[in-house]
Amino acid sequence: KAAVARFQSAYGLASDGIAGAQTFSKIYALQDDDCTPVNFTYAELNRCNSDWSGGKVSAATARANALVTMWKLQAMRHAMGDRPITVNGGFRSVSCNSAVGGAANSRHMYGHAADLGAGSQGFCGLAQAARNHGFTEILGPGYPGHNDHTHVAGGGGRFWSAPSCGI
Repeated sequence: KAAVARFQSAYGLASDGIAGAQTFSKIYALQDDDCTPVNFTYAELNRCNSDWSGGKVSAATARANALVTMWKLQAMRHAMGDRPITVNGGFRSVSCNSAVGGAANSRHMYGHAADLGAGSQGFCGLAQAARNHGFTEILGPGYPGHNDHTHVAGGGGRFWSAPSCGI
């Protein structure tokens, strides 16, 4: 109920926490035919392979996790004035993760993570906004290896570190 009320409030709807006709109409307006949000695609979240295989979870689970990540990014995008957010990468198979020097326990291999380009918001703006949009892992400027992107992820324990951004 609280999540529905937050959604309604964010989109200027009557905030009663009940998903009625107006709420569903707004949700449908925000999603494509494949249930992804209109501003993000499966292709953006998987530049490793086309079938989501080879990660630490099944392909279906990795794809479902990526869908959750996209909806978090959609909410964050809206909160930041609907300015585009650039996704540089998301899901990685174990071999893709190894090839890019990713951490052995990277949330990318579960479909939970996305690496974001600066865009008009800047890396710190993205890291700061991510704190309020369901991301339990935020790494950005000042954290080793993250001065050129902001990493956001869910699904694990909370770890935020972007020292140059005050996080």
